[in-house]
Amino acid sequence: MRRPQVRPAWRWLAVVLWMAVIFYVSAQPDLPHHPQATGDVVLKKTAHVVEYGILASLLYWAWGGDVRTHKKRAILGAWVVAALYAVSDELHQGFVPGRDSQALDVAFDLVGATLALLVVRRLFPRGETPPGR
Repeated sequence: MRRPQVRPAWRWLAVVLWMAVIFYVSAQPDLPHHPQATGDVVLKKTAHVVEYGILASLLYWAWGGDVRTHKKRAILGAWVVAALYAVSDELHQGFVPGRDSQALDVAFDLVGATLALLVVRRLFPRGETPPGR
């Protein structure tokens, strides 16, 4: 039984929508806080890891579905775009009242992207592609 095909345009739409979610959250002057300072830091840094893990995975999915794209190039491309978006997101936050830019946040974003792409590499070791191709 064949899996349903997901058109490449829908994959890229998912990437753009997720980037829009990240941009929207970054544009908020005040985010909800955990009552304890340590809990707040852990929660927010974990959010950075998760949101950029999702972004890198979506980017890989968008590129990985293209038969012309080699898997290693799709992984590298996903990481580079996630990294560039992380930097641009922090720069954007620097212009939002009540927010600031932190290089440490970019580091957490890159950890998330790297972990997600390591999982992708582990799940599809021999050039296999994810479902929905």
